[in-house]
Amino acid sequence: MKEFIEFIARHLVDNPDGVEIQETSPDEKTVELTLKVGTEDIGKVIGKQGKTAQAMRTLLTAIAAKDGKRAILKILD
Repeated sequence: MKEFIEFIARHLVDNPDGVEIQETSPDEKTVELTLKVGTEDIGKVIGKQGKTAQAMRTLLTAIAAKDGKRAILKILD
């Protein structure tokens, strides 16, 4: 899951080296991903009215559901 979100984020931004993702597991059924990008690229990851971020969360939810888990994506600004 981490690699998938990292792949998407790196292709959206102008500075792919500035993409950082941290993965934590608050419990055994939940995976929490924290995405951090450069300040100039935050708008590209969020998208107009948050549509890009919502699409990434939807895809992440589908991938996590295959494993029987719940996924949370946080985007830091």
